[in-house]
Order: sequence, then structure tokens, then C-alpha cells
Amino acid sequence: MATDPSDEKVLLHVQRQSYFNGSLYLLAGLAFHCLVSGTLPLGLIVSGLVLTGLFLTLGVIMGMRGFPPNRVGVMGGGLGMVCAVLFVHWSGGPFSPYIHMFGALPFMLALFTPGSSQPTLVSGSASLVALALVSGLAGMPPRVMVLQAFSSVVILVLAFTGSRVYQRAIAAQQEAHLARLRAVEQLAESERLRGRAERERAEVERLVLMGQMAAGVAHEVNNPLAFVKANLNFLESKAAGEGLSLDRAELRTVLRETLEGVSRIQQIVTDLKDFSRAGNLDDKEGGALEDALREAGRLASVRLGAGCQVALELEPGLPAVRLGQRHVVQVMLNLLLNAVDAVEQAEPPRSPEILVRARRVEQGVALLVEDNGPGIPPEVLPRIFEPFFTTKPPGKGTGLGLALCREYIVRAGGTLGAENRPGGGARFTLRLPLAVEPVAATG
Repeated sequence: MATDPSDEKVLLHVQRQSYFNGSLYLLAGLAFHCLVSGTLPLGLIVSGLVLTGLFLTLGVIMGMRGFPPNRVGVMGGGLGMVCAVLFVHWSGGPFSPYIHMFGALPFMLALFTPGSSQPTLVSGSASLVALALVSGLAGMPPRVMVLQAFSSVVILVLAFTGSRVYQRAIAAQQEAHLARLRAVEQLAESERLRGRAERERAEVERLVLMGQMAAGVAHEVNNPLAFVKANLNFLESKAAGEGLSLDRAELRTVLRETLEGVSRIQQIVTDLKDFSRAGNLDDKEGGALEDALREAGRLASVRLGAGCQVALELEPGLPAVRLGQRHVVQVMLNLLLNAVDAVEQAEPPRSPEILVRARRVEQGVALLVEDNGPGIPPEVLPRIFEPFFTTKPPGKGTGLGLALCREYIVRAGGTLGAENRPGGGARFTLRLPLAVEPVAATG
């Protein structure tokens, strides 16, 4: 199993620190022995200092080139056991108060080298040999030596088992850590793909709305353009005559009307340009509702036609809502165009009449969009906000418009519902929470 390099560095630091701590403990133990016994045995002091220096050296070279932790652990076990034999022999042999060092050393190396069982096995085997050597030098009976060997084997098995359990626990922790990292990476990638798909859906719907308005745009631009052209032709004909028979007041009127026509064309182009810009889905973004409703009305006018009536009943001083300006415009434009399409399919034919009401309610703003169309069929009403569900002819709709409208509003903390009016026609009800921060109206 591959391990994280950062985990290996942490483990190496812990192992080095263990050797440094062990050397300090040995030095403190040697000083304590001399203090309590009141003696300064030369052999004991020399072996203790050598063992302390050995542990310090192993801690320094561990991890260097040619000295991996496992090799250092084996070296520590072998050399440490030699010093331990001398230490025990010079402090009383089998009766030394430090005879337990032979049993403790495998446990110490299991702690210092948790990534491998080899140092524990080497030190455990060396402990058996060392114990037999010390007991033999002291002339211990064979029966006692066998019992000592048996107890040492038990200690070795416990140390080996403990090191293996510790290794498995470390491996399980590392695997769980890597699994968590993989899960987080997959979640981040999934969120990135979802966000991209969401932006693409919004862009598709925006382009569809632009396409639906294309024919109306040409008509709306041609009307003021023809008016401007007629006025310019009129001025040209007057200027081409022998005398300019146009008085100042009439000239100002013609120029003013011409400028109004140019301004109308400019407004249409500006609105379409602004609408074509991709907005974001930041829930903290706020929208000035009155500006958005009027902009949506202007954009829709290029598609509604001369016979359509759109009435706005807006409560004065409406607060900003917790939905971006671009998305408020897109939602309202979608509802207005859907209302016109529905009325155009009504029998008998009638002129579209659309009413937009907006009023302040508790903790937000409520909007109603009503039309005089045939209403929504009962079998369609439960599915009207489903993505890709549409009742329009092929080529006239994607089925994404209302689904995106509801998604924008729900993400902002609002609601969007549809129902049929008692007197006929459809009614869409929106509720939007107030913006976190006030948004200045652009007029």
C-alpha cells in the first residue's frame, strides 16, 4: 500500500524522538543507580554511557542515506543487547536489578520501529542468548535457565504480537485517511461538474429566450428605424429645395422625434446586450425588483406585439430581493413569454392581457403573474416545473425555462408555484426573501 510522504516524515520524526528520549532515560537511570547505591562502578558507568551514546547516534542517522529505519532498528537491537549484557553483568548478573532489561528491550524496539517486526524479532532472539549468557557466567542451574528462557519466549511473543497489531492499526488509519481524501476529491469533482452543467443549462435557456425574441427584435427595430429614415428623407428633401421652408419649431419637432427613434433602437440593443451576459448564482447577490421588472417588460415588448397589454401593479418602495438582477429579469421574462405563448394558443383568439403584481409580505416580496389564456391543463400542472417537459411544438421550447426559474428561486430561499385562476387563465406565484444587503436601484 502506498503511503503519503508526509505521513512517512511524521513517522520518521516520531522514531527519532523515541531514540533521543530513550537515551535520556538511560542516562537518568544510570545517575539514579549511582545516587541510590552510593557507588561509581566503572564498568556499569562505561556500559551505560556507551548505550546512551548508541541510542543518540541511531536517532541522528535514522533516515539518512543507507540507514533506513528498519536497518537502524536492527543495529540498535544488536548493539544495545551487547551493552545491556555488560550492564547487567557488572550490576549483579542474574541478581541485577536491571535483569528485566532483556525482556523490556523487544518492547522498546517494537515501540521505536512500529513499521517493521524485524527489529523486535532480532532483539527478542538476542535477549534469549544474552539471558543464557549472563546466567551461565553466574553458574545458574540449568532448570532455572530453562524457566528463564521460557519466560523470555513469552515476552518475545507478546512483543511481536503487539508490534503486528500496531502495524495493522497504523495501516488501517492510513488507508482510512487515503479513502477520506479520495472521497473529498470525488465530491469536489462532482460539485465542479454539477456547477458546469448548471451554467450550461442556464446559457442554453438564455439563448432560447434570445431566439424567441429574434423576430420581435427585428420588428421593433424596423419601426423606429423606418420612422428615423422617413424624417431624414423629409429633412433631405427640404434641404435640397431652393429655400428651406421649415421653421425652427417644426425642425426641432422632427429632430426630437428622430432622436426618440434612435434612442428606442439603442435601448433595445442595450437591453439585449445586458440580458445576453451570463449571470452567476451567488445567493448573496441582490436584485432591485422594480428595475428588473421594468427591464423584463422592455425585453418582452419586442415579442409581445402591439395588441398585447402588460400591466404592472407595483407597491411603492419595494425592497431588494435575494436573487441576482440578471436572474430576476430572466425569471420574469420567461413567465411573460410563456404567458403570451399560452394566450396565442387560446380558442377563440384573443389579445394577450398580462398582469404583474408585486407587494411586500412578511420577510420578503410576493409577485403574481396572471394571463387571460386557456389556463394550464390539469394533467400538465403537476409536471410543469420538470426539466425538459414542454407542451410547445418542436423547435419552440426546451422544457428548461420554468425548471431553471424554480431552481434559481429555490436556491435563493424562495418559492415558485403555478395554478389556474378561477375566472380562467394561469397564475404564477413567486415569493422571494429580502436581500442580505441593500441594493441601490439603477433607475
